[in-house]
Amino acid sequence: MAEHPAYPVGLRLAGRRVVVLGGGQVAQRRLPALVAAGADIRLVSPEATPSVEAMADAGEITWERRPYAEGDLADAWYALIATSDTAANDAASAEGERHRVWCVRSDDADRATAWTPATGHSEGVTVAVLTTDARHRDPRHTAAIRDAVVEGLRDGTLVAPHQRTRTPGVALVGGGPGDPDLITVRGRRLLAEADVVIADRLGPRDLLAELPPHVEVIDAAKIPYGRFMAQEAINNALIEHAKQGKAVVRLKGGDPFVFGRGMEEAQALSEAGIACTVVPGISSTISVPGAAGIPVTHRGVAHEFTVVSGHVAPDDERSLVDWPSLAKLTGTLVILMGVDKIGKIAGTLIAHGKSPDTPVALVQEGTTAAQRRVDATLATVAEVAVAEEVRPPAVIVVGEVVAVGPHGTA
Repeated sequence: MAEHPAYPVGLRLAGRRVVVLGGGQVAQRRLPALVAAGADIRLVSPEATPSVEAMADAGEITWERRPYAEGDLADAWYALIATSDTAANDAASAEGERHRVWCVRSDDADRATAWTPATGHSEGVTVAVLTTDARHRDPRHTAAIRDAVVEGLRDGTLVAPHQRTRTPGVALVGGGPGDPDLITVRGRRLLAEADVVIADRLGPRDLLAELPPHVEVIDAAKIPYGRFMAQEAINNALIEHAKQGKAVVRLKGGDPFVFGRGMEEAQALSEAGIACTVVPGISSTISVPGAAGIPVTHRGVAHEFTVVSGHVAPDDERSLVDWPSLAKLTGTLVILMGVDKIGKIAGTLIAHGKSPDTPVALVQEGTTAAQRRVDATLATVAEVAVAEEVRPPAVIVVGEVVAVGPHGTA
C-alpha cells in the first residue's frame, strides 16, 4: 500500500460521526477544520489542551474523558488517532480496518489508511497538497507548496484569464503605510482583479508596478476638476468608471477611514447606487511608530494613545481639536499631517501644561526604504524639524514611549 500514491478525495462529513483519539497538540490543530466541516465529533482522551477543552465547553465537540476502548470506532466514518500510547493507536487502527473506517495516524503515517493533506483556502477554493512518495514524506515541503499556491490565488497571479473574478462596483482599499508587503491579502487580490485603479500619492506605489498592462492607473492628484472640488472630481471618476461596468479600486494610503476621506467616497457611491467594498488597511498611526521602534502603548508608561490631524494649526478657527485637553493627557499623542505646523502644536501643548522635555520623534516615510527617524523634545522639535529638513509624509509621536525603545532619547 505504501508503494502507491494516495488517492485524493474530499470527505463530506457534515452530520457524520468523527472520532478523535487524543486531546493534545495534533487534535488542537485538526479539530477546527473538522468542526467547520460540520462533523459530529467525539473526542476520547483522559486529558486535553486548554484550547481543545474550550471546544468541548462550547459544545463544538463531545468529550469522553477516558482512554481508548474497543468499539469506539464502530460507528465512525473517519478517525484521527493521535494518542501518546502506541499500543492504543495500533488497536484503534486495527479496529478501523475491521470496520472500514478511514484512519489518520499522527505517530505512524505508513500504518494509516488516510493522510491529512496540507490545506489552505482562498475565496471558496480549498487547496490540498499530498506527497506522491510515501518514502519521502516531508510535511514542510507540502506546506511550502500549499502556501505558494494559496498566495498565488490570493494575489491573482495564478488565476487564469477566463477564470478571473470581478468584484462589482468600487473597492476602497487601504494600501497600508507604504511598504507594499503591508497591504492586506484581500486588498492585493482586488488589485489583481481591477480594470481601473485610482491611486493616491501616499499609496504604496510599488504595487502599481505589479499590475497587468491592461489596467488603467489614474493618479488621483491629476484628475481634472475644473469647477469641481478635487474630492468631488475623484468621486465622479469612481462613479463614471463603475457605471461602465469596470472593476474599480480606489487605492489609498493607510486606512480609508483614517483621515482618508473614505467615507465621503463611500457616501457618494451609495447615493449613485454603486456597490462599495471597504478593505481596511494598516494605519500609519500605529505601524510607522512601530517600524521606528516606538510602541504607542507600553506597560507602566502609556495606557492610551490619541491620534490627531495636524493639518490645521491650533490657532486656526477651522480646527476641531481640543489641544488644551490633549496637553493634559499622560499617554501617547500621534500626529499626522503636522510637519509644517509642529512648532505651533508644540507651543500650544507646552502652554497648556505639557512638559517641554516631553520626547518627540518624527518618522519620515515610515516602512519604506527611505524611512528615517528624527528625535527631539517639545521644546526643540520645531527647530530640529527645520534643521533636519523633515518633509511629509511623516508621523509625529509625542510622549514617553519615544524613549522606551533602543533608539529612544533616554
